[in-house]
Amino acid sequence: MGWLTKVLRRRDRSAALPLYDAVVARARAPHWYLDGAVPDTLDGRFDMVAAVLAMVLLRLEEDPDGPEPTARLTERFIDDMDAQVRQIGFGDMVVGKHVGRMMGMLGGRLGVYRDGLASGDLDAALIRNLYRGTAPGEAALAHTRDGLVALRGALDAVTVPQMIEGRVP
Repeated sequence: MGWLTKVLRRRDRSAALPLYDAVVARARAPHWYLDGAVPDTLDGRFDMVAAVLAMVLLRLEEDPDGPEPTARLTERFIDDMDAQVRQIGFGDMVVGKHVGRMMGMLGGRLGVYRDGLASGDLDAALIRNLYRGTAPGEAALAHTRDGLVALRGALDAVTVPQMIEGRVP
């Protein structure tokens, strides 16, 4: 019966709030939009949150203690996107569709960012997903690429409990 209790128990959706808040704060840092030329628009902010979130999720997927925090962090992302879509003015009938699309976008980005990091060539993935197909200048692209690669590398030195507390370098 113990496994059933674990499956059915309600997750504390606020448990990942410090980590999610840290991800959003990191994604909203002005340098991404100024030096990195990420568009400071609704789409650009979503894309930057998704990029930083992807770096954190990629770190968590490599850790044996990562699955639970990954699930909680993903739930926080869904909750936030649901609230954002509702705030924009979408009604109940289409909110789920839009949030589902955003989750698909995040999943796709996880794959291409994982592949880009592994191959040492993140540029194409960033141009397609973060800049929506329009390449910025080389300096802006380098700023964003180098910042995300540095973030992903720095996360290796942070333990999962530290990350849950909201410590994102």
